[in-house]
Amino acid sequence: MRRLLLLGGVAISLPCSVRAADPQIWPRASAVPGGVARIDLGPAMERPRATSGGVPLLVVGDPIVWTALVGIPLSAEPGTAQIDVHTGTARSLAYTIENKRYSEQRLKVSPRTVDLSPEDLSRHERERAHQVGVIATFTEPLPGAFKMQQPTPGRRSGSFGLRRVFNGQPRNPHSGMDIAAPTGTPVVSPLPATVIDRGDYFFNGNTVWLDHGGGLLSMMCHLSRIDVKPGDKIAAGQRVAAVGATGRVTGPHLHWSISLNRVMVDPALFLA
Repeated sequence: MRRLLLLGGVAISLPCSVRAADPQIWPRASAVPGGVARIDLGPAMERPRATSGGVPLLVVGDPIVWTALVGIPLSAEPGTAQIDVHTGTARSLAYTIENKRYSEQRLKVSPRTVDLSPEDLSRHERERAHQVGVIATFTEPLPGAFKMQQPTPGRRSGSFGLRRVFNGQPRNPHSGMDIAAPTGTPVVSPLPATVIDRGDYFFNGNTVWLDHGGGLLSMMCHLSRIDVKPGDKIAAGQRVAAVGATGRVTGPHLHWSISLNRVMVDPALFLA
């Protein structure tokens, strides 16, 4: 069976399955805290503008069907949420956030590794304020697919969303993927990107931020070296850095975070 869509006065014949879920589309849909919701916006001659809480969303597709990709915060409660779509007239679309229980790890450690000195706390707060500005970057969405390549070879940990409790004090959930690799192992860009920030941070060590367009960003942390600078245009698979053990870590590995509409989401959803 086929159905007709009317675009600009022109009838276009489409298969009825055009909106069916495709397991080969990335990122994979997972409407849970820390996941990505894929919301059908329908047809339009121009790319619709969509927002969530006033934050612009990545909208992909073509005039036949547009899709909003919505990063869901790890702190989100299960239930109904909505986005706003602006196509001349504003409308709201609801979607459901499902429950997901992440693992919890309770650790006893030296108090000095948990309680920051006033100097370290001040530095961390300055760095956090700076990164809030970085994570708000929103540029024109890049054409093409969002299937990413793993940025460095090695064993992927399943630690995204892990909630750690140190000496009875809960910490923020782990917001990225850790990939175990020796110091010096090349780190490459998972998609075409523009370098938007690099620096040495208290917790994250040597860090580089990559902008993949449309509010989709990669953050690479604990690097032993960085081989790019802000403004550089990077191809998918191009080297940007090397694995290290800088910042607050116990050994060499790559911490890779994906930010979508200013929300950290599970990088595994973008990988085959």
